[in-house]
Amino acid sequence: MTGPCFIFFFPLLNLLPFFQTLEASHCSIKGLPLVRNIADLPQDNYGRGGLSHITVAGSLLHGLKEVEVWLQTFAPGSRTPIHRHSCEEVFVVLKGSGTLYLASSSNKYPGKPEEHFIFSNSTFHIPVNDVHQVWNTNEHEDLQMLVIISRPPIKVFIYEDWSMPHTAAKLKFPYYWDEQCFQVAQKDEL
Repeated sequence: MTGPCFIFFFPLLNLLPFFQTLEASHCSIKGLPLVRNIADLPQDNYGRGGLSHITVAGSLLHGLKEVEVWLQTFAPGSRTPIHRHSCEEVFVVLKGSGTLYLASSSNKYPGKPEEHFIFSNSTFHIPVNDVHQVWNTNEHEDLQMLVIISRPPIKVFIYEDWSMPHTAAKLKFPYYWDEQCFQVAQKDEL
């Protein structure tokens, strides 16, 4: 009788990854397969037209403690806000081109930023608390980047312009893609 039972249950084994994914909550690693297809991960623009954000590996979504990895795509003309954060950030440009605007946090306000051309296969890092903005200035192609941050979840200070004092920057925490899963208030390091 083991033959017919095996024949009946064997096809159900193929559904195991499906059931594991169903068991996994959007905010829990329980039931998530170790290897995942990026195309199957949640994607959103969080109310920012021209943005596609995917948390590939995150602190709140996947239980990471030291780093977080995002895949972000910016349509032509779209950009990040002018901002800073109390963590290091590394970018790998996968496709497209654009401009990085970077200003030091050593003065009372960011001031005129340096402009850096970014392009496919380039990489750059943002030091802790340096004010920056990434802008897809290419009119014909999306800008897609892999972004790695330290010390997640990220605490972002947003500026209205480059002359806004650092003390007036508005804290956004938890950040948009962490809001749904954030549960415990954490003290800001700044």
